[in-house]
Amino acid sequence: MSRVNPNILISGTPGVGKSSLASVLAQKTGLVWLNVGQFAKENNCLGDWDPEYECHEMDEDKVLDLLEEKQKAGGLIVEHHVTDLFPERWFDIVFVLRTNNTSLYDRLNARGYNKKKLEENLQCEIFQTILDEAKASYREELVHELPINTQEDQESNTARILEWIQAWHQDKGKVRTTKRKAN
Repeated sequence: MSRVNPNILISGTPGVGKSSLASVLAQKTGLVWLNVGQFAKENNCLGDWDPEYECHEMDEDKVLDLLEEKQKAGGLIVEHHVTDLFPERWFDIVFVLRTNNTSLYDRLNARGYNKKKLEENLQCEIFQTILDEAKASYREELVHELPINTQEDQESNTARILEWIQAWHQDKGKVRTTKRKAN
């Protein structure tokens, strides 16, 4: 059974705007927004507290097991800062958000990130770690880098993704029509 709606992965360094973009997309499309960190909390997939990073570890295997069935139907906007966690077959497209370091610093500082966590996330963005991980984990044509420094960028990215979703549906319609003609 093929998906009726696409699965989309939105990734990027913490603080780049993943939640903001995913929320807007979910509202405009009716697709289900799934924040992996929140999903892990709600489904008892958290491990020990890491005092160095001031957060819980995540039981990745348990999260993947629980998400396996959810992703099959399609219609998900999955938001997470780690890309290489998920099998490529789960996603029809991957968007990696990137932002400038001044904005990122301000956002993470406002969240109360400790110095080590803040510096490591800034370095992650500077060295495009998440983008490189996405490119290593998924086929080249699936991974798209999106700048998100301003409200205009957010609106432009939203429009671009909405256009992609529309094209995905049109392509799926062509495939269904072709299959019917072949039968």
